[in-house]
Amino acid sequence: MLELMKNTASFISDRVNFRPQVGIILGTGLGSLADSIEVHSVLRYSDIPNFPVSTVEGHKGQLIFGTLGGKRVVAMQGRFHYYEGYTPHQVVFPVRVMKFLGIEYLFVSNASGGVNTDFKTGNLMVITDHINLIPNPLIGPNVAELGPRFPDMSEAYDRSLIDMAREIAAREGIALRYGCYVGGTGPTFETQKEYGYFKAIGGDAVGMSTTPEVIAARHMGIPVFGVSVITNVGLSGEKSTHEEVQVEGAKAAVNMTKLFIEMVRAL
Repeated sequence: MLELMKNTASFISDRVNFRPQVGIILGTGLGSLADSIEVHSVLRYSDIPNFPVSTVEGHKGQLIFGTLGGKRVVAMQGRFHYYEGYTPHQVVFPVRVMKFLGIEYLFVSNASGGVNTDFKTGNLMVITDHINLIPNPLIGPNVAELGPRFPDMSEAYDRSLIDMAREIAAREGIALRYGCYVGGTGPTFETQKEYGYFKAIGGDAVGMSTTPEVIAARHMGIPVFGVSVITNVGLSGEKSTHEEVQVEGAKAAVNMTKLFIEMVRAL
């Protein structure tokens, strides 16, 4: 797997001749942030050796290299999920590759269901911690070149980046919520009892991604900042469809884009 990562990173570097400082993962309905990137190069996942391919509607399936907020970035317009049939190692493969490409920070986003009943559809929740219910991507032999056997996760989401988001949001007039994200396997949306369980164990929002990628990033020592777009509030009895998730995600993407741009600029 290590050789595959290095080979893939080498292939990408040869094609784009671009060393990104920040990696960004765009979740369901949130791909429009890519429109704000001053594009240098675009590579489709299907053209990259060893890369998985997005199978979910709303995930374009391409790497975008360019400039955002004055910094060099690589954005994943579409991610991979355990429920698509990929292994946890395949899910985090792009994060590993981005590290070899040179990223120093990782920004992640997702669409999620609200567990906290104070939340409303369209809220942006800064992720302050998570509960991972997806098989851990570090299971198996540890590769010391990537990170330690038992990585610390007490600060999975970088506190200085969270403080930066708070300051920028106050300045730009962006309303933010803060809370714990629960990463589940999917692909079913949650039952009412499951929402109740997630609330009881300390969750504020639930989704089907993100936690494996964050675990892999922290394993490699990359600081992480994460945002969840609340696309429905589960305990209110709202029903969910994938189409509605995409629509609500697109609406909230405007403020998320503004927040990400200003944060990247401030790094």
